[in-house]
Amino acid sequence: MIRLANKELCSGCTACASKCPHRAISMRRDRLGFAYPEIDMAACTDCGICEAVCPFQGHAHRNSVIEVYAVRHKDMKQLAASQSGAAFVALSDVILARGGVVYGAGYGEGFKVVHGRAVSPSERDAFRGSKYVQSELGTVFAQVKADLLDGKHVLFSGTPCQVAGLKSYLHSGGKLYENLYLVDLVCHGVASPYVWRDYLWYLERAYKHDIVAVNFRDKIFGWHSHKESFKFDDGSIIYPRFIVYKDCFLRPACGNCPYANLNHPSDVTIGDFWGIEQTDLRAEDDNKGHSILLCNTPQGVKLFDSIKEQVHFHPLAMSTCLQPNLCEPTRIPRSHLLFEKLYRRSWFVAFLKVRNFPSCLKRFVKHVKQRLL
Repeated sequence: MIRLANKELCSGCTACASKCPHRAISMRRDRLGFAYPEIDMAACTDCGICEAVCPFQGHAHRNSVIEVYAVRHKDMKQLAASQSGAAFVALSDVILARGGVVYGAGYGEGFKVVHGRAVSPSERDAFRGSKYVQSELGTVFAQVKADLLDGKHVLFSGTPCQVAGLKSYLHSGGKLYENLYLVDLVCHGVASPYVWRDYLWYLERAYKHDIVAVNFRDKIFGWHSHKESFKFDDGSIIYPRFIVYKDCFLRPACGNCPYANLNHPSDVTIGDFWGIEQTDLRAEDDNKGHSILLCNTPQGVKLFDSIKEQVHFHPLAMSTCLQPNLCEPTRIPRSHLLFEKLYRRSWFVAFLKVRNFPSCLKRFVKHVKQRLL
């Protein structure tokens, strides 16, 4: 059975819970909202299946990069609505045009970040844009398998650990489904779902209106800008800098990620093309966004070939586009332990105690204290 020596050994991918034939594993959330497997000892037979599918227990599926490109969608509307170069839109459009299914991270009730299923471009559009909070997978792995068995083309997009978890869950006899396409991200790490929830709670009370739309990186200030936007039901919009950028809010396993390198579990890896100004493409950087796209398998090369009419693309040397999280995991600061300890007692005091937080948090704490006294 799955035994966690510490939280750094679990990404919360749900592969173990999804694969367990006895339904002896459930995903339970800790104080920060990160899900971990919990074993029902009465139902567990110690068959070892959960350990066999765990990507963090020596069973990581890794591919080596075959080709690298700078990519940008030709449709300026898609470019404006996407976080970087809209590579995901082009890739998913191919699958949808075949009558297939696309899975990605969107928003649920209360803007909780959840994985969903789309069979049309309008449904898929909910997956555009970055969500820096860890998404809730639920029963998505089982849904993916059902679609594959039904003969549908399926594109699953997510963090590298989520893709690795799905791959382990589906893996059988050393071969994956030929109608499955896996897309992961150049991932910095995933932030606490409960910090995100509480921050939204604060904003709605501070501004006395309900939030009706959120954007983790609004391009109104350009692609290079890191400004969130929150739209309220009265039509007003604010652009604060969300605290999710603090690494002490990341899942502990992000500092131990086996995929923060050039060996990803996916067919295709996509992300922002940071560093474009240091390449021959710097003249084309108009601050509207470019994606970096890594083809990791022949399946990925085939998928990329199918979108070349929809995008502008330029081959790259890997050495010109290495980013921190293509070299090593994000380093989780020691303040992570302090923050989690304080958060258990009083979440708004935790924000105040951790050093170097944005000044908006001081106003946040003051506001909440006044309301709770």
